[in-house]
Amino acid sequence: MKKWILPVVLFISGSSVVMAQSSSKRSLLPTDIYRIKNVSDPQVSPDGKWIAYTVSMADSAKDKRNTDIWMVSWDGHQTVQLTHTPESESMPRWSPDGKYLSFVSARMGNAMAQIWLLDRRGGEAKQITHLKGDLDEYVWSPDGKQILLTMKDQDFSDTASTKTRKPYVIDRYHFKEDITGYLDNRHTHLYLFDVQAEKLDTLTKGQFDESAPAWSPDSKRIAFVSNRTADPDKNDNTDIWLMNAEKGASLQQVTTWPGSDTRPMWSPDGQSIAYLQSSSNEAFTMYGQNILAVVPANGGTPVLLTTAIDRPVSNQQWAADGKYIYCLITDNRKKYLAKVELATQKIQPLVEGEFCLERLNMSDNKSQMAALWSDPYHPYEVVVIEGNAMHQITHMNDDFMQSLTLAKVEGFTSVSKDGTKVPCLLFTPPGMDNATKLSAIFYIHGGPVAQDDYAFDFTRQVLAAGNFAVIGVNYRGSNGSGLAYIKAIYADWGNKEVMDITGAADYLIKAGKIDGNRMGISGWSYGGISTNYTIATDNRFKAAASGAGSSLQLSMYGFDQYITQYETELGKPWEHPEKWMALSYPFFHVNKIKTPTLFMASEKDFNVPTIGAEQMYQALKSIGVPTELVIYPGQHHGIIKPSYQVDRLERYLVWFKQYLQ
Repeated sequence: MKKWILPVVLFISGSSVVMAQSSSKRSLLPTDIYRIKNVSDPQVSPDGKWIAYTVSMADSAKDKRNTDIWMVSWDGHQTVQLTHTPESESMPRWSPDGKYLSFVSARMGNAMAQIWLLDRRGGEAKQITHLKGDLDEYVWSPDGKQILLTMKDQDFSDTASTKTRKPYVIDRYHFKEDITGYLDNRHTHLYLFDVQAEKLDTLTKGQFDESAPAWSPDSKRIAFVSNRTADPDKNDNTDIWLMNAEKGASLQQVTTWPGSDTRPMWSPDGQSIAYLQSSSNEAFTMYGQNILAVVPANGGTPVLLTTAIDRPVSNQQWAADGKYIYCLITDNRKKYLAKVELATQKIQPLVEGEFCLERLNMSDNKSQMAALWSDPYHPYEVVVIEGNAMHQITHMNDDFMQSLTLAKVEGFTSVSKDGTKVPCLLFTPPGMDNATKLSAIFYIHGGPVAQDDYAFDFTRQVLAAGNFAVIGVNYRGSNGSGLAYIKAIYADWGNKEVMDITGAADYLIKAGKIDGNRMGISGWSYGGISTNYTIATDNRFKAAASGAGSSLQLSMYGFDQYITQYETELGKPWEHPEKWMALSYPFFHVNKIKTPTLFMASEKDFNVPTIGAEQMYQALKSIGVPTELVIYPGQHHGIIKPSYQVDRLERYLVWFKQYLQ
């Protein structure tokens, strides 16, 4: 008997008080990072009977995450772990006949990740590729004879005799990027792998990158994404291109939008391509949202299908009859499933509520649909969708989550002093639903074009377990509230965001929910940047923890990865010094900061480098404001080492308890 998830969600949400009162349960701890299982990448089998997916867990002994591949039957009654090795496996993909499940792994001593085949009838997985470059993506041809993949050019930077890396010789405009590091002139190209012969052919070469490959239904043509402007480093442009699936084939450009065109998907009849077009046509497209578009496969005028809803669209999938396209829509803290009728451009929500869907996937015949689902009380799990109802079929975290008492999560809307309505989230500590004047932490999301949503939030739940009210603020610049809302902070950082954060504080103080004398603020990336702006503006915050932030924006020019954004949005510093100085006000007005602040950064972060935290730490140390600096060795912008993830959360709690409780 099926248990439909929509009623389940309502039941769990409504029972959060009962959960909090149970003496047999405990609060969430930072070390529970080692117990949470991250479920991802659902892939429906061609016959629709099984869904493969990945499960990632942190290994405390090795201090890293390991990912394995699982599969679950459509009804959720059977669950099978398919890989068990110490090396991670990822990107499970079904062969079109359903007999094999392929995946990617650097197992068995391979220096590079390879494609492996697992026969569903049993036996060990077989390595079928011997790639010498970094594999990015791969996709089976519909006839099952070939695999199309994207791979980066081989790296010859280490000298053969000594393994000493050659000096970095740089001539690019955009010359550094987080994780990759200093950028060389290697590129990512298309390759065609013959499954039977195990032979690899090169399809594209040259000074451009190709990505997001997609097969036509007849296995004869390939769509892909590429920026082939005069200097791709200077813009975010990408267009949809076509070529025949053979060596030496000529390229055909299908779209010409100056912004980005991404994620091509062929219609079932092979006559059209659905894709995502950026609303922005500037060189830097972040201040925008994706629009669902359709263009004739042989070229022509695109039709934009979702401009009317003024919300970002993602993860489109064609319906079997080609008359509709399913997609996910980000809207006001939710992410829901909708279908769009091509003939009328009518948008019909199908599955919507106080939860979020991700990674929509369909069977080859377009008859079965799966996705990831999460709400404030459940980490992501796999669901299947039939009509407008969902059925949860994985339960990887059920036992663990049932042992916990979680914060109650509710949405609210504050009004900033200029009248702007701001969607927010409030996490009330477990067992304290009726408490008033709680000490509070405003945990600010990064991006800035992102949103705090109704998905499970480990960080905020851990902070709330420390007996803090925790607040998420979808300040202007966030998505899910329309294009004008996103663009409101363009070239005006630290103004409306701060107004919205302090407006949310005013709302909760007036409502008696939090104590205005015991407020803290924190965030990572743009959340850290916004933390710096806020404490330089409002001294009501008695403690702060700023992670991967910056304040002296002028010093970031040429030092981080955002050169295209800077010159597009702010102009060159020597031509517009007043703008750069104005946006650096937390540093130049540091004497106004009274808030004890913990600064954090990752040693190898090229996104927001350590200099941002180091400068503010040095400035506060100079003027005698309590401060501390923590640098996480070897980490990039997103901290991935589990012990450092735990350390960061524990330091948050110690710092805020010291000054707020």
